[in-house]
Amino acid sequence: MVTYGLIAINVLLYLVTAAQAGNPMQNHRGSSVFGEFVLVPLLVADGEWWRVLGSGFLHYGAIHLLVNMFALYVVGRDLEQVLGRVTYGCLYLVSLLGGSAAVMALSDPYTMTAGASGAVYGLFGAVTVTLIRLRQSPTPMLVVIGVNVLISFSLPGISLWGHLGGLAAGTLSALGILFVPGWLSARDLRSAQRLGWIAMGLVTVICLAVIIAAALWLRTQPPFITPPMVTVPA
Repeated sequence: MVTYGLIAINVLLYLVTAAQAGNPMQNHRGSSVFGEFVLVPLLVADGEWWRVLGSGFLHYGAIHLLVNMFALYVVGRDLEQVLGRVTYGCLYLVSLLGGSAAVMALSDPYTMTAGASGAVYGLFGAVTVTLIRLRQSPTPMLVVIGVNVLISFSLPGISLWGHLGGLAAGTLSALGILFVPGWLSARDLRSAQRLGWIAMGLVTVICLAVIIAAALWLRTQPPFITPPMVTVPA
């Protein structure tokens, strides 16, 4: 149900932005909701912290939305059943934060980034770790990840850092949930769950630390004329 809920939120926000813009394919133009939540590193540095999460539920046009929601539908349902609703939902949000952290640290500070791809890439990584934990072949997911990363490198106008940041956060979170308890020889199920949550919490802290450090660094830079902002799907 978490997967369907996430899809519903993304679709609802897209419909709102499309209605405000009066154009389903150019919904980022003329939408106050889109302008309020799209990720722009300089605006985050100026105190608009909600953008690091809100941007992950916005999309540039119907095609961008459909691609991300189809991927979320395909990988999300099975992963939710394996991890459980709460753990899965938290992993999704941590992956989203990882994508935003990478954008904050490594992208142009004027770039407008939006999309669920960072979180979806995190699910890709988590599914791969899950397959390894279940002693099944991770090759299909590794191929999917490799193809998508290649596309991110090859095509202009795609948030490469958002994708890679989400992939890293989701993969590390899944490792923490599924492997760290065994590595640390957890004594029982409750201890294993506690260690998994601690591991995912550490990933979250790292993501937040990167976002804060990037924002503080941007605040130290000398002011200069703002060039036209560039939109980047994630």
